[in-house]
Amino acid sequence: MSPARRVFAFALLAYAFAAIMVGTTLPTPLYALYSDRMHFSVLTTTVIYATYAGGVLFALLVFGRWSDAIGRRPVLLAGVGFALASAVVFLLADSVPALLVGRVLSGLSAGLFTGTATAAVIEAAPPSWRTRAPAVATIANIGGLGTGPVLAGVLAQYAPNPLTLTFVVHIVLMVLAAVAVVLVPETSGRAGKLGLQRLSVPPEVRPVFVTAALAAFAGFTVTGLFTSVAPAMLTTIIGIGDHALAGMIAGSIFAASAIAQIFGTRIAPQRAVAIGCAILTVGMGVLVAALHYSSLAGLIAAAVVSGIGQGISFSRGLAAVAEQTPAERRAEVSSTYFVVAYIAISIPVIGEGFAAQAWGLRTGGTVFAIAVGALALACFAAILWQEARAKSGRSTYADAG
Repeated sequence: MSPARRVFAFALLAYAFAAIMVGTTLPTPLYALYSDRMHFSVLTTTVIYATYAGGVLFALLVFGRWSDAIGRRPVLLAGVGFALASAVVFLLADSVPALLVGRVLSGLSAGLFTGTATAAVIEAAPPSWRTRAPAVATIANIGGLGTGPVLAGVLAQYAPNPLTLTFVVHIVLMVLAAVAVVLVPETSGRAGKLGLQRLSVPPEVRPVFVTAALAAFAGFTVTGLFTSVAPAMLTTIIGIGDHALAGMIAGSIFAASAIAQIFGTRIAPQRAVAIGCAILTVGMGVLVAALHYSSLAGLIAAAVVSGIGQGISFSRGLAAVAEQTPAERRAEVSSTYFVVAYIAISIPVIGEGFAAQAWGLRTGGTVFAIAVGALALACFAAILWQEARAKSGRSTYADAG
């Protein structure tokens, strides 16, 4: 590609990536409207939300290696197709099963796009942007996730027919994304082979992987909480029925995560995971206080603090694992890491739904926050123990020498 065409392709791919991710979080502030129309509970909301993770995991495991073999563009176009289908299903949805189908299709689009678009953005980057291309991919990904609930919340609060208009807007964004993908040249050399994505962790990587994966699990569990039941918390516990504010709270955790991921690259990976876990623990403490005192400021602060902790621990945890993994096995280890993360936005969130149904949203949310905070604190302690043990081993070796 010529320099001008490379810049053009780089920008278009980043847009397509962001637009796809917008759609995955778009329903967040709309669940209250669907609940009023279809008469379902918080538990049903969490189940609808969590089916997204099933679509993501299926796409990652079945199609995760396809773009290396057949090229980035066909996989990206398939992702756009699933996103369009999801938007149409939501546009016409009149029952809970339809919402479930819409979420699965959205998950398939995200699963196809996440790894493929990240690779395509980096490959299309102009030479002057090569070192910053991973950050651009991160901003497109997390920025899109954060924009989705904010956009839908504003439309739900201030525009007519939000359950229709929101997905009409999304369809327009998807059509533009399809045009963007068609216009860019292929960036892959098509050197891979078709097949299922293998999942495994070499023995020498497991100590680092376990702590990093548990930290990612804790962080993604929190993002799942805020993008599924935070609007219900705002209405039921805080007493504010503002859809735009609900979208802003859900979006703020992703904005904080994106910023933290960018600035967190300056911290050594293993130490960054420990810092992220400590911050996440604080965020859960803030959430407990916010639920107890019915505090809007506390709920927003919990989202921001937790987002910072999640962003640092997740991105640097992946870096810590990659550092210890042989190059020829990084794809399967990274895929295993992402599988753990996406399980975290399904099963625990459904558990929160059951807890809210049995004990009420305030008590269920408090128990949830305490459990996640305890997990993050355990990861923090485990990393410090690993570091102390490593230092002790080096000291013993030096003394023996």
